[in-house]
Amino acid sequence: MPRKNIDVTVPDLSGRRAVVTGASDGMGLGIAARLAAAGAEVLLPVRNPAKGEAALTAIRREVPDADVSLCALDLSSLASVAELGETLLEEGRPIHLLVNNAGVMTPPDRQTTADGHELQFGTNHLGHFALAAHLLPLLRAGRARVTSQISVAANQNSINWDDPNWRKSYSGMRAYSQSKIALGLFGLALDRRSEAGGWGITSNLAHPGVAPTSLLAARPEVGRAKDTLGMRAIRAFSSRGILVGTVETAKLPALYAATSPHAKRRGFYGPGGPGHLGGPPTEQKLYGRLRSTDDAERIWRLSEELTGVRYEGAGHSPASGT
Repeated sequence: MPRKNIDVTVPDLSGRRAVVTGASDGMGLGIAARLAAAGAEVLLPVRNPAKGEAALTAIRREVPDADVSLCALDLSSLASVAELGETLLEEGRPIHLLVNNAGVMTPPDRQTTADGHELQFGTNHLGHFALAAHLLPLLRAGRARVTSQISVAANQNSINWDDPNWRKSYSGMRAYSQSKIALGLFGLALDRRSEAGGWGITSNLAHPGVAPTSLLAARPEVGRAKDTLGMRAIRAFSSRGILVGTVETAKLPALYAATSPHAKRRGFYGPGGPGHLGGPPTEQKLYGRLRSTDDAERIWRLSEELTGVRYEGAGHSPASGT
């Protein structure tokens, strides 16, 4: 079935510096390439250097004059996050765009980060929470827009407040939902804090709908030896233009949220097709699980406690506790 050509217009980003997590493949790679094509200097923090080099080659093949570079980051290690923050703070160059895109999804068995947190919660949410804190002075200097990539899964399940690291029992899907709800609540709370404190940062949310990205594909590093049944079904529907999106369309809501002059602070953007699974990006009604400011403050405090990082001072490096 022929599929309509869907795209967004990305404005001129010359002179602007962008940081995109999870840009070594899939949606993140597509987002980084489009930002580079629009003239931005794009920094790709990657865990796997070989995949990072392959991503640079792919971007430069598409955008020969791209200003792109790599840096080391493992979001599942708070020490790695702090090290990147220190490196970029020493450089002292403002950051104008931060796209919190990296993620891991549904390891079949409970896994933990270097710091002992459940892998999805620690990587998808806590790593990004700490990263933005460490980069806060540079985000302020660039009057940055921060876009956090959540998921349709943030409209399901809930935060396991009594056991956020899933030590007592583990459900991969419920833990994934929690990580994306937490990231969404954080993105909204960041904007409220910025607005109240005059930080100059705007923050919003996006989700990609459903598409055949690598999240549900075979990933030995998370204990998944082969593609999930869901992944095979999504790939089949996508190839036929039925209901879901493609890797190319899945990146568009985040691109719009991160770059459009019409994207709103605390706005939420996703595919506009049936069920918001595919289609062109549109502004969407905020998921019910993301509307509570009390929950946003609660996850903020919990995240400070679990990471030992606080958004203090806003003009210097964040305080780190134990």
